[in-house]
Amino acid sequence: MSQPAPVTRLRDLTPHQKRSGLAAWLGWLFDGLDMHLYTLVATPFVALLMHLPQTDPSVGQHGAIINAGFLVGWALGGAFFGRVGDLLGRSRTLVLTILAYALFTGLSFFAQEWWHLLIFRFLAALGIGGEWAVGASLLSETWPKSWRPWIAATLQSAVNCGVLLACGAGLLLSNSEPRWIFLVGIFPALITLWIRKAVPETEEWEHARTNATEKPPGLGALFGPAVRSTTWRVLTICAISLTAHWAFMFWQQAHIRKLPEVLAMTDAERNHVAAVALFWIMIGSIIGNFIAGAFAKLMGFRNAIVLMLALYFGAMWMCFHTPRGYQDTLVWFGIIGACQGVFGLFTMCLPPLFPTLLRTTGAGFCYNFGRIVAAGGTVYFGLTAAGKIGDVREALLYAGWLFAPAAVVAMLLPEEKAGPAEVEGPVD
Repeated sequence: MSQPAPVTRLRDLTPHQKRSGLAAWLGWLFDGLDMHLYTLVATPFVALLMHLPQTDPSVGQHGAIINAGFLVGWALGGAFFGRVGDLLGRSRTLVLTILAYALFTGLSFFAQEWWHLLIFRFLAALGIGGEWAVGASLLSETWPKSWRPWIAATLQSAVNCGVLLACGAGLLLSNSEPRWIFLVGIFPALITLWIRKAVPETEEWEHARTNATEKPPGLGALFGPAVRSTTWRVLTICAISLTAHWAFMFWQQAHIRKLPEVLAMTDAERNHVAAVALFWIMIGSIIGNFIAGAFAKLMGFRNAIVLMLALYFGAMWMCFHTPRGYQDTLVWFGIIGACQGVFGLFTMCLPPLFPTLLRTTGAGFCYNFGRIVAAGGTVYFGLTAAGKIGDVREALLYAGWLFAPAAVVAMLLPEEKAGPAEVEGPVD
């Protein structure tokens, strides 16, 4: 198999590499858009569907159930489309994932009951979860290995830019009925026409498929002797960290809306400040992606992940250990966003830990399995906030403590092999 010539500048990249990079970046951009349209309108839209005031506890509970369904769909989509990506190729599967999340996000506009929205969000999440694994593998197989920390930062920033687009849509439609925002999610389908025509399959995947002497490995191979140690460690770190992360990402909107100065606002004003809060998180996250990338260049992926998770824990504790006003909360939300750069490191760190024909299956299954655990965590911390504690802030404080053991488990992540041998899997 021919290897890409060493490059040090963007102009040295081949047309194939440039198109693959743009396709993956756009896929992740619209991932972020369709992912967070719901979080912006979860409270008002669920209240509308249930014919209840936004302050009714059952609105928050059902909103959390819908988000949990989304995370479960994300996990299943990662495993399913990860497998499809290993069988059909990266480019073809990327098209399928984008079409899936664009279609079902748009259909959320037509929801008439809360469980309609649950179904549409679950189906949209299948595509969003699948796109993560496919896009990550596409870039890890086409771009220079030495660029991976910066590729990870750039790719993760695409998600953040997509969320900023969602924030922009939320601000523009803050005076409209919440359902209208979901029509914005249809637009990503348009880029699939270009991807299908312009982005070929990767040489590494084509080579592995051509030279395979037996049937491609299935999901069970993840728990075989060759890689099961890696599988269990990656599963654990993803489950713990994503539970804490998604508890924050969903419930931060409820926290903002319950601040005393925000409760006194009109519905449109509350929608506005909620969008601004998410905007601050995403600006911080874009900066944090490149901070994490710099750490990875200096100390390697594993140590950088450990450090960023520890910082995430510290930022959550500082934000929620005491009541804060809206302006102070915005500052800490920006800092928390910067700590989310850790998930950009997962993008380039996880796929190479698995063999080529098990790459999107392994990365998709392990990373997205964490979202099944996170789905339960989202509901648990929401019910805790509504019941036993009665305070979203304290529930988020407790969720933040999960980043401490996540950092400890991250110390056990394997380092990938160097050079051509990396396609065979990791070493400890």
